[in-house]
Amino acid sequence: MPLELSWFAPSCHGDTARLGVADPRRRATFAYNRHVIGLVDRLGYRNVLIPSSYVPGMDPWTLAAALGPLTGTTRLLPAVRVGEFDPPMFARAAKSLQQVMDGRLTVNIISSELAGESLSSEQRYARTAEAMALLRAFWSDEHVHHEGRWWRYDLPTTPTRTRTPPPLYFGGTSPAARDVAARYADCYLMWVEGVEAIAALAGDLRARAAAHGRTLAFGLRTHVIVRPTEAEARRAAAALISELDPEVGRRLKESAHDHRSEGVRRQDALRAAADGDGFVEPSLWTGIGVARSGVGAAIVGDPDQVEAKLRAYQAVGIESFILSGYPLDDEAERFAELVLPRFAGEVGVLTFP
Repeated sequence: MPLELSWFAPSCHGDTARLGVADPRRRATFAYNRHVIGLVDRLGYRNVLIPSSYVPGMDPWTLAAALGPLTGTTRLLPAVRVGEFDPPMFARAAKSLQQVMDGRLTVNIISSELAGESLSSEQRYARTAEAMALLRAFWSDEHVHHEGRWWRYDLPTTPTRTRTPPPLYFGGTSPAARDVAARYADCYLMWVEGVEAIAALAGDLRARAAAHGRTLAFGLRTHVIVRPTEAEARRAAAALISELDPEVGRRLKESAHDHRSEGVRRQDALRAAADGDGFVEPSLWTGIGVARSGVGAAIVGDPDQVEAKLRAYQAVGIESFILSGYPLDDEAERFAELVLPRFAGEVGVLTFP
């Protein structure tokens, strides 16, 4: 399996060089997203996650549709929130965009409440499982007759059926989320934790998928701060949060829909176990979590250290890394210069049965 080294788009909130300090040049506009996605396409990254949240910014599906034809080799991974789409209509839209992008579309399924909605975890994941099963049926079956909890259909699949359905990336650490991933995902995404914790999580998902007669690829979402020396990297990490007001950080975390999720709880626990400088194990720094409800840690170090950490995760089964840094464009260039060449010959796109 090739190693998928990917980057991240500024579709939510925007981007900055200092957490908590707005940068008017890097707002979540179409122009800045086009700049970042075009840059990482030219630099050789193989996918770009376009995140979604009900916050100021750009709609990820609209961005993917607009920018997909303008990219050359990178895939795009727009995040799609379950419940915002009607499964057969979304299946048709994805089939169409896959054609527009010459097969470079991937989809990140988000199991999340909609704006203003309040569902239990059980309800959210039941809806997600039903939606993912329906998408697969509309892409592959001759006819869909479905009487479910959330949707009912009796429809032919001529408008939706395709030989090249987009792979489904999906994450979540609660037992319900893991079961959904085991049954329906192509790539299971994890937020970065210590190497042993990631190995255990991948092992659990591998066993769950096998129980359904399936296999999964595994992806890791992490920030990265790489500099020519370890001392420079640590100074850059400290500078990133140097101007952050704790109250601003708290509000930023709580503005996200997922700030009470199991994944966020695990990220908070990771930060609580860190040393006085925020490192929980070699090269894994947790300081970003003071202002983010999502992934709250970064791989920090010189090129040798960053490569070694990525190799450690690769050794326990990670095949896709979705990286980001602050600001996104500058850090993408640093990583491409200092680390990406070390994986020459290994980087490619994931393929699925």
